[in-house]
Amino acid sequence: MTQQVTSQCGAPSASSLWSSIDWQQVEDDVFRLQMRIAKATKAQRWNKVRALQRLLTRSHQAKLLAVKRVTSNRGRNTSGIDGTLWINPQQKWQAALALSCRGYQAQPLRRIHIPKKNGKTRPLGIPTMHDRAMQALFLLATEPVAETTADHHSYGFRPKRSAADAIERCFVVLAQRSSAQWILEGDIKGCFDNISHDWMLRHLRIERKILEQWLKAGFIEKGQLFSTTAGTPQGGIISPCLANGVLDGMELMLKSITKPTDKVHLVRYADDFVITSSSKEQLENIIKPAVTGFLRERGLTLSEEKTAIVSITQGFDFLGFNVRKYGSKLLIKPAKSSIESFLDVIRKEIRAGIALPTASLIGLLNRKLTGWVNYYRHVVAKAIFSKIDTAIFWALYRMIRRKHSRKSKGWLYRKYYGSRGMRRWIFHSVYQVKSGESRIISLKQASATPIRRHRQIRSAANPYDVEYLDYFKERMRKYPPQQEVAGPGLSSFMKA
Repeated sequence: MTQQVTSQCGAPSASSLWSSIDWQQVEDDVFRLQMRIAKATKAQRWNKVRALQRLLTRSHQAKLLAVKRVTSNRGRNTSGIDGTLWINPQQKWQAALALSCRGYQAQPLRRIHIPKKNGKTRPLGIPTMHDRAMQALFLLATEPVAETTADHHSYGFRPKRSAADAIERCFVVLAQRSSAQWILEGDIKGCFDNISHDWMLRHLRIERKILEQWLKAGFIEKGQLFSTTAGTPQGGIISPCLANGVLDGMELMLKSITKPTDKVHLVRYADDFVITSSSKEQLENIIKPAVTGFLRERGLTLSEEKTAIVSITQGFDFLGFNVRKYGSKLLIKPAKSSIESFLDVIRKEIRAGIALPTASLIGLLNRKLTGWVNYYRHVVAKAIFSKIDTAIFWALYRMIRRKHSRKSKGWLYRKYYGSRGMRRWIFHSVYQVKSGESRIISLKQASATPIRRHRQIRSAANPYDVEYLDYFKERMRKYPPQQEVAGPGLSSFMKA
């Protein structure tokens, strides 16, 4: 019926239809079906899982939600090889109607390279908008299965979980006097690029024909088409879920070859992981070979340069944090490399922003500072936050001294600084808003952010399981929105 109305009335009808969608109702309908998929997965009723997944991927509501996701995320203005973007409501409505599994043919990815911290580059494949929407559609059907069967202590790129949960888990398994003393730091070499296609097609709970289209689509670089024989493309919406599905099972494998008294625990975030043990020999002779074999089945290998076995008194870096025991006390702090990297970015922004209006520069620095501080606000970081403030103060002061080399210190203070209470030398600026009103913007202080211990998510908590709806409702109440983002349809189910 909607297709007839759209074709008869033309573009205005498509625009009005998209604009009049009740998104809360759409999300609720999709979420109810996702909960049914999770329930069937928990009962291991795989035929019913496939039937429900098929029902979801053919539903109009799920297609609308998939198009909304790819047209509202940060990559919405980046096109694939066809140069197509979905900008106006008419294009979005027509795109949702065009999503179909029948005769679907994925197009090659547009390959670009983004720089890494070590000077190397990471290949990134950009799908077309249509392929992105198809991935988002099948992610809606695949994620409830993945969340139900996932390793309990896997935290990367999963709904309702974060790096803060992974770090808190490290604290839980390492902080006691009787905790494990040895750690295997693991890193998988080229994880996204080397995963076996055959293994994924045999084991992942997703329509084989559709998955094969994405895996075998190839990529275009410098006008030349290259085939893909292994790996899942970095840049696809569904890629993190697929990669997690490949690595899930490592926790169960470790339990099968160790005893509880060995104090073996896995904490994984995407392809980075740490494994604890009470014995260095166990890590070297039993666990590392077992992990190597586990990965080999999936076409993967450990990165020798990034994999190491260390003592907790020596400490290790994980997800930008340094975890180390000083005597009997475990302290988790921001890693030195992360501090240096952040300050390098800030100094570059300050040097590049010498010609910017002061208010614009302060706004830019505040956004970067807020993101970095919020990431580390759950650990022992108060002294480091103060050092960050000092480093930024001197970087800004040197910049304005160069900008006004002939002005006195008093003149610089009156132009760029102010005071509030007992605090002086607050870098600020006055700017005009659209109404003509003058406002003051000040540089934020990292050290003003309170340190607040993060509460780790329950290991078995599943956002698509009805058993945990009340738990997530309470968790959402305690944590601010920037730390907890509700999954599709979850918000309305949480309302009192």
